[in-house]
Formats: sequence, structure tokens, C-alpha cells
Amino acid sequence: MDDILQEFLAESWENLGQLDSEIVELEKDPQNAELIASIFRTIHTIKGTCGFLGLTNLGAVAHSAENVLGKMREGLLDVSPGAISLVLEAIDKIKELLQGLEATGEEPKTDHSTLTSMLDDLAEFATNGGGDASSVEESAPAETAPQTEAASESTPPAESSENSSEVQEEPVAASPETTPEIKPEAPEPAVPASVAEDTAAKSSKVSVADLSIRVNVNVVDSLMNLVGELVLTRNQLLQLARGDEESKYAAPITHLNRVTTDLQEGVMKTRMQPIGNAWNKLPRLVRDLSQVTNKHIELIMTGAETELDRTVLDAIKDPLTHMVRNSADHGIETPEIRKANGKPESGTIHLNAYHEGGHVIIEIQDDGAGISRERVLKKAIAQGLIKEADAANVADSHVFSMIFQAGFSTAEQVSSISGRGVGMDVVRTQIEKIGGTVDLSSKMGKGTVVRIKIPLTLAIVSALVLESGEQPFAIPQLGVVELVRLSAEDRKKIETIHDKKVFRLRDRLLPLVHLNEVLGLEEKTPEDDDLHDTNIVVVQVGEDQFGLIVSRIFDTEEIVVKPVGRLLKNIGLYQGTTILGDGRVVMILDVGGIFNQCGGSSAHSQTVADETASGANRDTISMLLFGAGENETMAVPLSLVARLEEFPLENIELNGGRKVVQYRENLLPLLSVEGAGYGGGEPIDPQPVIVFSENNRSMGLMVNEIKDIIDEQLVIRMQSDRPGVLGTAIIGKNAIDVIDTQYYVTRSTPNWFDKVEDKKTFRVLVVDDSMFFRQLVATALETEGFSVVTSDSCVTAVEILEKDSHFQAVVTDVDLPMMDGFEFCEWLKGNDSLKEICTIALTASNNAANQSRASEVGFDQFLTKFNSHELVSCLDEYFARLKLNAGVNA
Repeated sequence: MDDILQEFLAESWENLGQLDSEIVELEKDPQNAELIASIFRTIHTIKGTCGFLGLTNLGAVAHSAENVLGKMREGLLDVSPGAISLVLEAIDKIKELLQGLEATGEEPKTDHSTLTSMLDDLAEFATNGGGDASSVEESAPAETAPQTEAASESTPPAESSENSSEVQEEPVAASPETTPEIKPEAPEPAVPASVAEDTAAKSSKVSVADLSIRVNVNVVDSLMNLVGELVLTRNQLLQLARGDEESKYAAPITHLNRVTTDLQEGVMKTRMQPIGNAWNKLPRLVRDLSQVTNKHIELIMTGAETELDRTVLDAIKDPLTHMVRNSADHGIETPEIRKANGKPESGTIHLNAYHEGGHVIIEIQDDGAGISRERVLKKAIAQGLIKEADAANVADSHVFSMIFQAGFSTAEQVSSISGRGVGMDVVRTQIEKIGGTVDLSSKMGKGTVVRIKIPLTLAIVSALVLESGEQPFAIPQLGVVELVRLSAEDRKKIETIHDKKVFRLRDRLLPLVHLNEVLGLEEKTPEDDDLHDTNIVVVQVGEDQFGLIVSRIFDTEEIVVKPVGRLLKNIGLYQGTTILGDGRVVMILDVGGIFNQCGGSSAHSQTVADETASGANRDTISMLLFGAGENETMAVPLSLVARLEEFPLENIELNGGRKVVQYRENLLPLLSVEGAGYGGGEPIDPQPVIVFSENNRSMGLMVNEIKDIIDEQLVIRMQSDRPGVLGTAIIGKNAIDVIDTQYYVTRSTPNWFDKVEDKKTFRVLVVDDSMFFRQLVATALETEGFSVVTSDSCVTAVEILEKDSHFQAVVTDVDLPMMDGFEFCEWLKGNDSLKEICTIALTASNNAANQSRASEVGFDQFLTKFNSHELVSCLDEYFARLKLNAGVNA
């Protein structure tokens, strides 16, 4: 709740920042409707969120001020100096309440009933078309001093029953002669005495409004370059310090290292932005294209939170727009054609972004007609790009790469959208400028996938430094899974299958590649080679893993990534260059490029592994041995283990009496082995943890140490009544207890084995004019697995539903401008294709009149902002009902 309150304060201060000047400007230009609307929206946004946070005083003042502004907006009340003064005073009270809330974390109990009464009387006077205004003409006394909590509760602030968003059937504008003269209230203390004292005590606390500033992007870019040079210099100093541990410079260099690391992380964060910022215009683009092409197109975007460098983000905006435009024009068929081919009438364009091996991968996929290989070949032959005699033997990947040639287009007709033969070459040029690559694959009748791979440019990353062919290289640690060292005796475990070297790593075969052979470097073999160990770097490419055999492995080092030069960018084995601490310039390896160069052999090797597994190999499984107490060894089948981790003790926290650690953007619950005497000795730092995972659930088992991995037949020789132990088996000629993994995962997560409902197909449209509240609701629903689309008004929501009716539920505020939630619900229930959508009113205006109106127009539920459990429960119930009906109909 503290985080939500901070966001509310930040948004409110930002909105109020421009309000004073807007109101003064309105006084000079009373007929400026846009200005009135802007002021009304600001107050309305603050009021809407107050109901959710339970801020009754603040909500009452904002509501009354909103009523007056609403009458001005509807033309029922003139913008007079007296009315403006009253509104300004209300804004002052809002600011004071926000200051008190920020200082203490609690809403001040100041009585503002006099002010709200005057505002409500003025709004009622305007509604009645100039009735008895004597009550608002009188000068208001100073507001009362702060009350006790009990007194405040016994006399709640007055609240207008008038709905500011309702439009009167017979508007009557109040004339200047009948508009009452409003005299502002006498000023009251800025905040209650108790709040003032507390504020003085916390004078050093920084206001939420002061937590952000605007900085020119050029300043950040310059700072980033300077930090990069500082990192390189830091690396050189660390290299010197390693050679002389007794040096008097060791301590200051260590401090410099720590400060540089913190500075580097801070500057990096200022440059990182979610890729969703580059996608903002795409929904509108797809909507407009749907109208122009008379197609039904749905745009799905996942991974919008994936962060990348701002300059990279700017560089990919245009290529992304071009690819989406092409998918809509060339890819997705018309509804008639799709229906004739047995497809849904509505086509789908799916944008996805994720991190892979130190890169950002962006995929644009459509389920359209696909691209004809024959048509592309015919065009390529006609342009002399491919010889006709070689056409049959050209790989699909090379054929489709022709599309990125300048002036190349297979479109039969040139439209206003695409098909002029320009743009695709520009897409590739733009991506390659930032050191990226773009690939295209397609299947006729199935669709097309464009895969954009963006390397780590303008970034500082941790990398593993190694040597091969007597030359140093670097690999980003994001792509490294583990390091394996084979002694001379263990080399026999390296096998050759179909001329491919593989290593039996635990329960599978790992393809091996000599790095020097891939890079075309000679490796000098020492005379006593048979006595040397073999170093293997296990790397990950997508779902595949393979091993790089290298001559030496050094250490990890923070490196500044520089793009490769133009002469090397087409080699595909490197993703950048850097300078090491000793001043050497080294290449940063692209493990994906190396994998492709070797033909992607892991799938073949896995098949070989399945074919060669026989006899005892089938009967044995890999067992992980670990220490769980004083001189006690236990085991768990390795196939159940997701990862092995080590966490510093300072990172392990207590939450509700349970140990947890922040892990992969989530919280990982931790348990100790029961009955093993664990925890009786000295704490272990860092703490070894065995991680078990399934679907989106994970838990960690804290152990003393990770000992070994042994292939053994698992036969329980003696049952156990000890909690968490299956029994005792003979493993490695020793009697060892095998833990009951189910016992621990269900202790950490009781519903571990419950079926996880796939709610991604259940789409919810959330309508609210407050960006803060829209995001709040969307986050709560997306956490539960629902797919969420948001809209800032009912008018926009109507446009969304007219183009895409595939929603199962609509959650909307009722107090909205232009078109309120009641009118929106009436429109929904009157539309044959939309009337079955579940409609939920979610509003702070929880009064009998609104509830009655909601029932009349057909809302299925009327909920008060904002109980997330209540909302999720309603949607879950409707989701279950839909599934039941679908099963019955099937």
C-alpha cells in the first residue's frame, strides 16, 4: 500500500502543478472550453482514486470542486471571479491535505465541511437555474480547528448528491446578474497542529514531487560514455592491483571499484526503457489498417516490459512499424478468404519481446497466408539475384532473405500501405546499424515470422574471458550455463557419434565444438597434452545447449561493448568488441552465430542419445548428493532439480515468519531440511539452495553444501517414517536418505499440484480515466492470468469493441466524461454481438441512486473501488461458467 500511496501522491502533485496557472488563465478566458475540461479532468482523477484509498476528507473536497467545475463545463454556471476564488481555495485545501498525507502517511482530520457546503450550494444554485442564492452570498467564517478522530467521524463531510457527469435535459445558464458573489473563506492553518509538528520533525524528508527531474538526453548519453571509459580504467587498475596485494593503493582501488560499479548500474538504469514504449502507436496503426483493408485484425503484444537501451529503442521504432504494416497488408487475408480456408475471420499479429543470451529478441508473427517460396524465387531469378540452375537447391532461409533486397517486392498490386519495393531493405539497414540481425521464415497458409535480434550495444555487461588459439575472447555471462573441467582420465567420456563429438553430461549428451576450429585458429598442442585438463564452456542458445572446448578460462570482467566494425559485421561469429583491463582489444563471441555455423547439432545429438541409451543406462538415474546437517548426506533425483543457486545471507529475508529471497523478479520461498540438525551450526554464507520449479511455481531447499552427482539405480532399501524422507537407498556404496520432494514443495506452496487455469483467452477491457487506477486494476488482473486491454474513456472503448468484439468482460467506472458508464452499458446491452459480455461497474460513487441506475441499464455486478479479491472472484466465477457452458455445448 505504501507504493500505491507514493504513486498516487506523485500523480496528484504532477497534475496539480499546472492547475493554478490553468485556473488563472481560465479567469482571463472564461469561454475556453478546453481549459475547463482539462481542469475538470485533473480534479476528477484525484477524486476517483481517493475512494479506493479511503481518503474521505480529500475525496469530499475534490468531489465538491468537481461538481462546480462540471456545471461550468456544462454551461450552467458562469466562470465568475467569485466561483474561481472558491475553486482555487478548494485546490489549496487539496494541496494541504496531500502535504499532511505525505508527511504522516495518514489523512489529516481537518473539517472542511464549510467549504464543501459552499461548493455544493453553488453547484445546486446553477442546477436550479438561479434560485435562492443567499446561502452562498454570505461570507464564510474561518473553518474549524482540527477535530479529534471521534468528532470527525460523527460529523462526516457533506457530499453532493448531484452526479457531475449527468447532462441536464433543459440546460439553464446562470446569467451574470443572478450569479451569486462568492467570497472566499478565511484562510485556515496549512495543516493540523499534529501534522505540523510531525512535519517539522521530518523536515529532512523529500517530497514525492521532488523525486524526479527532467534531464536532456544528450547529458545522459555523455555521462554513459564517460562511465564506459571509467569502467575501462577501473579494470586496468584492478589488473595492476592483482599483481601486488601489499600495495598501498589496494584499498582505494577496491573502493573505486565499488563506487564505479554503483555508478555504472545507476547510469544504465537511466538509459533503459521498456520496449512497450516503442509499441504505443501500433494498436492505433492496426485499427486504421483494418478499416482501410476491410480486414479483421487483432494485435497481441507480450513482453512489453522487456527493457533495452534508449538509443536502440529509438532505432527499432520505424522497422517495427514497417513490419506490422506489412503483416496487415500482405499477410492477413480478408475475412472471406480466411473463412473459406477454415480459419477464424479475425487474423492475429503477435508481437513478442524477450531476452536471450545477452540479446533482445523481437518477433513479429502473423497467422496470415504466408509467403510463396516459388514467387520469391521467380522474382529473384528475374532480378539476377539467384541463378535459375541453382534455384532448386537454395535453402528457404536464403530465398526469404531476398525480400530484404532494395526494390524487391512480390506484391501484385501497389497499395497506399505497402508493396512499392521500398522499406524492407531500410528495415534491415536500420537493424544492422545498431549491430542487429533480421530473419524471416514463412509457411504457406500458416503465416510469417520475422525475428529481429538486437545485440548488446552501448551497454556494460559481465563477461567470461577465455582463451582459444592463443587469443583471448569474451562471452556475455547471460549466455553461459556452466563450466566443466575434465581431467585427463575423464577424457574418455568424450564420445564420437556420426563424426560429432559429444560429452555425456549427467542425463544427456552435450554436443562439443572446438572454438579454435570454428574461428579458424591454430592451437599449439603441448607435448604433455595427455596430462592436461579439458575446459568446456556450456552455453545456451534458445532451448539448445552445446559445449565450447577452449584452452584456458580466466575470470569474469565488466566490459564495455562496442559494435563490431563494418568489415566484420557479416561474419556472424562476433557481436561486439571490448578492451580488457590489461589494454588488449578482444572480440565478444556470438554463441548463436557459432551454433548456426556448426549446423545446430544438439537436436541430432539428443536423438543419438536416445538411440544409444541401453541396458544399465536406462535403469540408472542421476542423483544429486548434498549435505544437510553435521556429517549427513542426502540425495534427490537430479531430474527434479531446476537450478542450483547460492544466495548471500544478507539477501535472505523474513516475510510472515517465512524465509524468502528475491529471485528472477519474484519471491522464492525457502525451507530447511527437517530433522537434519540444520541451523544448529554456524550460518553458511553464501547459502547453497536447491531450486525446484514447475510452471510458474518455485521453491528453494536450503542445504549445507552441494557434494556430487552420481548415476545410480534408485532402489529404496528401507522405508522411513521421518517427515520429508522417502527412504534409504545405496548410492555410491553408501546408505543415503532420499528426500521426498513432494513434501517440501507442498509445504512451501499448498496448491503446488493444483491445475493452473489458462485464463489468457479470457480478455477483459478496463475503462477508467485515471491512468494510475487503470494500471492498478490491469496489474491485479494480469497477475491472476487474465488478458487485459485498457481504455481511458467509454468513447474509446466503443471504438475498440466495434473493431474487436472478442472480450469476455468489461470493467468500467460509471463517472466518466462525454459518455458515462451507464450509457456505455446501455450501448453494450443493446448490441446483439456484445450483449453477452459480462459488465462490471467499478466506482467510488457507491450510493443507492447509482446502484439502482446500474441495475436498470444491465450491469452484472456493481463493485466499490477497489477490492481486487472481490473483482477477481467475480471474473473467476464468470470464467468458470463460460467453461462449463462450452463443455455442455461440446
